[in-house]
Order: sequence, then structure tokens, then C-alpha cells
Amino acid sequence: MKALFRFKSILFDPTRRNPLVSFSAFSKSSKSKTRETPSKAQTEATSITSLFNEITQILGSDVVESDESTQLRFPVSGETHATGAVSGDRALVSCTQSVRENAAMGFSGENEKAKEGVVLEEFDVSPLVREITSVVRADDDILVSMEEKLEKLSFRFEPDTVEKVLKRCFKVPHLALRFFNWVKDKDGYSHTVGVYNTMLTIAGEARDLHMVDELVKEMERNSCDKDIRTWTILISVYGKAKKIGKGLLVFEKMRKSGFEPDASAYNIMIRSLCIAGRGDLALEFYKEMIEKGITFGLRTYKMLLDCTAKSEKVDVVQSIADDMVRICEVSEHDAFGYLLKSFCISGKIREALELIRELKNKEVCLDAKYFEILVKGLCRANRIVDALEIVDIMKNRKMLDDSNVYGIIISGYLRQNDVTKALEQLEVMKNSGHSPRVSTYTEIMQHLFKIKEFQKGCNIFREMIENGIEPDGVAITAVVAGHLGQNQLAEAWKVFSSMEEKGIRPTWKSYSIFVKELCKSAKYDEIIKLLSQMHASKIAIRDDMFSWVISCMEKNGEMEKVEHIKEIQKKCKSYRLELNESCKPELRREEELVDRPQAVQQSALPPAPSVVDKMAVQEICRVLSSSRDWERTQEALEKSTVEFTPELVVEVLRNGKIQGNAVLRFFSWVGKRNNGYKHSTEAYNMSIKVAGCGKDFKQMRNLFYEMRRQGCFITQDTWAIMIMQYGRTGLTNIALKTFKEMKDMGLMPSSSTFKCLITVLCEKKGRNVEEATRTFREMIRSGFVPDRELVQDYLGCLCEVGDTKEAKHCLDSLGKIGFPVPVAYSIYIRALCRIGKLEEAMSELASFKGERCLLDQYTYGSIVHGLLHKGQLQEALDKVNSMKEMGTKPGVHVYTSLIVHFFKEKQMEKVVETFQKMDEESCEPSVVTYTAMICGYMSLGKAEEAWKVFRDMKEKGTSPDFKTYSKFINCLCQAGNSEDALNLLSEMLEKGIAPSTVNFRTVIYGLNREGKQDLARIVLQKKSALTAQRKVSP
Repeated sequence: MKALFRFKSILFDPTRRNPLVSFSAFSKSSKSKTRETPSKAQTEATSITSLFNEITQILGSDVVESDESTQLRFPVSGETHATGAVSGDRALVSCTQSVRENAAMGFSGENEKAKEGVVLEEFDVSPLVREITSVVRADDDILVSMEEKLEKLSFRFEPDTVEKVLKRCFKVPHLALRFFNWVKDKDGYSHTVGVYNTMLTIAGEARDLHMVDELVKEMERNSCDKDIRTWTILISVYGKAKKIGKGLLVFEKMRKSGFEPDASAYNIMIRSLCIAGRGDLALEFYKEMIEKGITFGLRTYKMLLDCTAKSEKVDVVQSIADDMVRICEVSEHDAFGYLLKSFCISGKIREALELIRELKNKEVCLDAKYFEILVKGLCRANRIVDALEIVDIMKNRKMLDDSNVYGIIISGYLRQNDVTKALEQLEVMKNSGHSPRVSTYTEIMQHLFKIKEFQKGCNIFREMIENGIEPDGVAITAVVAGHLGQNQLAEAWKVFSSMEEKGIRPTWKSYSIFVKELCKSAKYDEIIKLLSQMHASKIAIRDDMFSWVISCMEKNGEMEKVEHIKEIQKKCKSYRLELNESCKPELRREEELVDRPQAVQQSALPPAPSVVDKMAVQEICRVLSSSRDWERTQEALEKSTVEFTPELVVEVLRNGKIQGNAVLRFFSWVGKRNNGYKHSTEAYNMSIKVAGCGKDFKQMRNLFYEMRRQGCFITQDTWAIMIMQYGRTGLTNIALKTFKEMKDMGLMPSSSTFKCLITVLCEKKGRNVEEATRTFREMIRSGFVPDRELVQDYLGCLCEVGDTKEAKHCLDSLGKIGFPVPVAYSIYIRALCRIGKLEEAMSELASFKGERCLLDQYTYGSIVHGLLHKGQLQEALDKVNSMKEMGTKPGVHVYTSLIVHFFKEKQMEKVVETFQKMDEESCEPSVVTYTAMICGYMSLGKAEEAWKVFRDMKEKGTSPDFKTYSKFINCLCQAGNSEDALNLLSEMLEKGIAPSTVNFRTVIYGLNREGKQDLARIVLQKKSALTAQRKVSP
């Protein structure tokens, strides 16, 4: 026990000039020992168990009555306080008095001026304000009439009146914007800074950063100076949107503009940094605040405590707890509770147990709150047996007065997917006379539905109702999801509708779950009905919901229904269109001139965030591509007036990936400038990705080490990017080592990290099925549910290597964790069809015990593909016709399979007929369809027709992808048209698609075979130039 860190008892003496709690020099986090050998890890586990046993013996002893003489005390306000790493030396001491004066004035940071920039609505009974508000907030189905109604009022609009009206329109930002734009054109009226501040807050609450950006620009155009509140609102908006780099930039601009940050600005900045996990930066701001004699409220102190507890700086954590008592006048008892909770949340069980032991040794009264926190921490750390011991102690000491502790134990079992023990604990809870909470019932129901124990879940719901516990929205939504999982659509609607009968208004989350479940079962008409209901209820529908609904429909060829969804989306976006209409004509024309070429250049890239100036990105990309002489490029960058932000740097890297050398030099250059700029995590992640895409693994690692040196927050996404970059080139052994290195650093893999590793292990290049299987099982044990794409890759890999036993085991595992069973089986059947095992696929389909019609819908395209692959055309056509009779139209993949088959059989008239039929049935050909036709024509020696398809493809808006170019190049070289293939290589480079080594090798071989050695040398030079263009390392 002596080797363990411990609280020095001498530091608990209130007469000393030291903080309350201090750890010894040997203090180590219970999470920091990730690089230890197995023997050390075993020793560590044993020591923690020993410590826990010691504490349970202490806690199980008689209750110690406490009074003031036995309570541990923090230093009183008049004492000197050494804050260690937070402020250094005696920086905090000199300002203690002023800080306490501020606290005495009643500023808490939780109300008054520190509402994170949210403008508080003043109570206003003015008939004028009420009348204008009633017009503005009228039914938004008749938006065009709002301006006419306002004109008829014939009121004189003053900024004060406008501001009060806007404050009443927070829930309808699009209507607020209409009014804001209308009133500014009135004669004799101009917006004041107060009006702009209100509108900025409304835009921030709506998460519309583009609107925020436009409003700031409008303020600058109208020479409306920002005040301290404007800056505070902007910091709040970017902080809530997790745009930390942008928030820090605004904070710095505020200072340069002559405004000294007030308590509200600091409060918001520290909270934002804590939410983003940047405890190091939050502490810097905290230090600055204390030095200036500024303080904030308890809520922010608790956030700072939780954030710093995740670090290894235990002395910093205890000094913050000390300040909570000294400055916020929190009781010592509560401060210890917050400290204990922070340790438990961070998984630092050792530190939590040490704290409990020291408190008990010093005869501090430990009430139920401390025990409850400890139970929760132990459950989070998967030490439920230990948690139950603490519960027994609580029972013996008659401290178990409510059901909360039992609920924590049940949650712990459910987190381990042990539903049986969770149900046993529920019975224990009821037998002890405690009534379970609605949240406990809900959690159990969710897990039962997830493991397909539908009837048991319904029984729990009925029991809850019978016991007089009123279900909330979350519980009802869980039951809705359960019914949908059983394909009981009518029952699901009935339960969902009961929410309003009970006076519960469905939330966005409730609708979101409903929509996702409908997507899984392909109930597209119901989705349209539900989204229309959301729109009618004025519930904001986020773009990501529209995106995955449209994606799901497109995959199943429901193009007609996609149009319905897009119509609903247009209605929901009406207020954004109003913003564009409010711009001056000349500015609008200028934006159009910039956006058109931008859209062409970036068609294959993800859309840039709206807060980044597209013109600035375009200008920097143009500078970087204008010369290969870095000195000249750097000179041009120095002359540029563009203001560099982390978001802008990310977009430059994203757009210039193919010019890896130039953009990575730019990344290094911009990071070394002494102008307050600092790379964000996102910027480093993108730079690592750019280096990896260019196979510059040395530079990729250098960037990672630099990121760590700079103290930049390294996330699971950072590791996932490196794993993917190694794996996609076949370096799966290094990818595995990187994955292990991440875990050794103390980071638990996320869903995306698992997905990246399993995906690359399943690819043919560098395939490692054994490791893929092990990692997939680890992912399942960690509680993650893989997405459809990953399951498709994994099952496809297992079927290709003939490991159907493991594939079947995978299907069983997926069913237990809530992955839709019909979808899982459809993926398995698809994989079998792809490798030619049609009989096995048909057997699986026939033996399926679930809802057969649903599985038929999912798999018939794969069955058709398998039949055609076997040459059984008539059987395939019969299958298509039978599905048509059931109301399922052929999708694009079915038509593509038919086209491939007819090319193989050289039935050209059938190819043309099938393609025309697609057009007649409004089934848009995909890039795969076009690629199949190009290859088909080339295989028949019809190069001219292939080129025609290639041109038509581009004219109709379908951009050729890497596979299209690669296959066309192969076909051209095989046909003796290698010079045309060379032109395609050049086109790929122009489009920003990097040709592979195989592409270059194919063209070089073809040209040499055709006796065109000079052209072959040119291709070789192009390959060398591209390598130099993409890599920094020699």
C-alpha cells in the first residue's frame, strides 16, 4: 500500500498554508498504466482489489458521528493557497480578496449576464409589440402575406420595438429572419447593435453558422460597431457548435478590438473548451480569470473539475476543488462529493477509493450521496460485484432510502448485456419495497427489444403501467421501436399517437428513432407521412435525417419517393432561401460567379462547411497549384490578405489532396506564423489523411508526433485515419500495430476505429481473416453495433475464404445486439451469390424463420445476380416478374446485372432494350451501370459506342469514379488503344483523381507493346511527377 499514491494527512491540517488534498509524487492515474507488462497489470489489479477490501472493512464499521472538530477543512479565505499547476507560485493569492468581492456581489455565471450569449426576453406587455409579434408568428404556410400584414399596421418601427419582437421569435428563426430583413428596408430605420445581437443569438440557437457569418458581414458593411455582448454571443455560438478554433479566434479579435473579456466571455469559453475535452486550454483561461479577479458559478467549476479529472494532473484537480470552497463558498461536504464524482466519471477508481479511505480515516461523515457516487463509478468500471458490496453496506447502515442505487446496478448489468441479472436485480428492488423509476423500466425494455425478447419487453411496459408509473416520451418511443422491430406498424402508430393523448409532445429524438426503424423495414410511405407530420408540428428536421432517408431510398431504387422527401426538405429550408434573397444584387452575382466553377472542381469532394469563405479557399488553392517552386509559392502566400483559420486550412487540405507536397508545406508554413494561429485537431487529422493518401507514411507519422508535441487533442478519429491509410495500401500488420498502440495510449477504440481496422483486414490486399474475426468480436463485446457497410465487408470476406461457420456465428451475434435480422441475412445471401454459391443462398432463404416477404425484398436483386451468373436467364426473369407482382419494382442493381449478362451473351438488342426500360421506369443508371456498359462495349470491340456512353454519362451528371477510369483504361490497353488510355490518365489528374501505380503500369505496358516507347517514357515521367507532387518525404 505504501507504493500507492496517497493523500498526505498533514495536508488536511487547516492551519497549514497548503490545499486540502494533495497527492504524493508517486501518484499515478488508474488509467495511465496502459503500457505495462502483464505482470505489472496483474499487480495493479491485485493492489486495487486489496485497497477496495480495506475500504469495505472500514466502511462496514460503526457509523462515526461527526462535528465541526472532526470535519476536514479547506483553507479559509484569508489563508494563502498554492495552486500548483493551475496558476503557479502565488498568482492566485493576490487576487483572492477581489474574487471574493465579486462572488459576494452575487455573480454566479449561471444567470444574469452569463447566459452563454442567449438574449433573455424582457417582460413586455406593450400592445404594439404583441400585435407585431402575432403577425410575424402567424402560420408559416402563408409566409408571403406577412409583409403585407405588417405594411397595413402603419406603425413606426423603432429598434427597441424590433428587438423585443425578435426576442419573442426564438422558436421560429425563419420568421424572425423575414421580419428582420423586411424592417431594415423601411425608410428612416436602421438596425442597432442590440437588434443584431438578438438576431445573432436566434441564428446561433438554430445552429445556422452561415446565417451568423452573414449577419456579422452585414454589420461590418453597415458600419455597426460590435459591443462586448456581440463578441460574447459569437463566442457562445461557436462554442456550442464545437468550433473551438473559431471561438478562440473571436476571443482574440475581441481583445484586439479594445474590449476586455468579461466574466460571461470567460465563462462561455471555459465551458466550450471543457465540452470539447480541451482541459489544458480551459485551465489557461481559468488562470487568467483568477489573476484578473473574475469568477464564475458552480456549474462551470464542476465542468472544469470533470474535464481536468481525465488528465494525469491530480494536483490540479484537487486545487480546483479547493477553489470551489474558497471562492464559490461551496460546503466542504459538497466539494468532496464533486471531487469523488469527477474521479468516478473519469474511471479513476483508485483515486476515488483513496479519497474515500482518507475521508473515513479523518472521521468525515460519509452520507448516502458519497456511497451512491461510488456505486456508480464502480459500475462504470465494470466492477459490479464490488458495487453490490457497497450496496450491502448501505443496507446495513440503513442508508438505502430510494430506488436510485438499484437503478444504477441494473444499468451496470445492462451495460454488460447481462439482462438476466438485471431482471433479477429488478425483483430484488421490488421485494425490498422500492418502486423502480420510469428510466429503469425504459432501459430494461430497450435491451429486451434489442435482443428480440419482444414479449418480455411488453410485459415490463404493462407492469410499469399497472404499478401506477406514468411512462414518459422516452419509454413510449422505446415501445414504438419494439413494435417496429416486429413489423407491427399499426401498433407502433397507435402507441406513438398515445403520447399526445397523455399530454406528451414527441421530441425530435422520438421522431428520429421512429424514422430510422421505418428505414430498416423499408416502409417509405410511412416515412413520408411521418416527416410531413413533423413539418406540420413545426419540429425542425435536421439535414442529416433527410440525408440518411434519401440514401436509404436511393439504395432501394425508390427515386419517386426521394422526390417527395426533397419537396419536404425544401419547405423546411425556406428560411435559408430567405437569407440569400436578402443579399444585395451585386453581392449575389459575385457569389454566383465564384460558386459555379467551385462546384465543378469539388464535385467528388464533401461539401465545405458554410462558415469557411469559399473564395478564400479557392484563392489559396490557386496559389498552391500555380507553381512547384515553394519559395515563390510562399512569397505569394505572404502577400495574400486571407485570414487563416483552422477551418479554412482544413478545407484547403481537403481540396488539394492530390497536391500533397504543396498543401502539406502550406500546413507547416501556416502553423509557424506568429499571429495567434494554432492548428486544430481537425486540421492535423486532415493533414495526416493527405500524407497517407499520398503514401507518405514517414510524413504522416511526423505530423502525428508534431500533433502530440503541440498538445493537440488526439482523438480516436486520428488513429482511425492512420489505420485506414496503412491498411488501404496492404500494410495491415502496421495497421494492427497502430491499433494496439492506440489502446496502449489509454484510448478506447470507437465504432469508427473498429470499422476502419476490420474493413482493411477484409480487403483482398493485405487480408488477415483471423485478425478481422478477432477484432469484429471485440467490437461486439465493446457494445458497438456495426453498420450495414461493415457487415457487408466482413461477411463478404468470410464467404470468399469459405468460412461459413464463422459467418453463421456472426449472424447469431448480430441478432443478439439489435442488428436487424432480415438485413443481416440479406447481406449473407448476397455474399453467397457473389461467390457463386447460389444453392447455399437459396437454402438460407428457404430456411429463414423470420418475415419472409421482407427478406425477399432485400435479397431478390442478389438472387437475380446469382442466377444470371450461373447463366439461368429465364429463372432470373421469373424472379423479377414475381417480385413485380408483389409490388417491388426492379432496382438499378437488377437492371445492371441484366445488362452485364446480355453483354456476356452478346445480345446487343437486349442491352439496348434493358437500358431504355430503365429510362421508361425513371430508374437512373448508376456509375456502376455506366461502367458495366463501357466494359461491355469494349469487350465486343465497339470502342466508339463505349466512348459515347462515357460522354453521355458525364453529360447526364454522373461523374466517372476511380473504378470507371481504371476499367476503361484496362479495356483500351487490351484493345490496342493505349494512347486513348493515356488521355484518360491526364483527365483523371485534371479531375483530382490520383491514378494508381497499376493504372500507370497498364498504360506503360500497353504503349511499349504498341511500339510507342516515347509516349511510354512520358507516362513514366507523369508517374514520377505525381509521386513528387503528393509526397514531402524524399
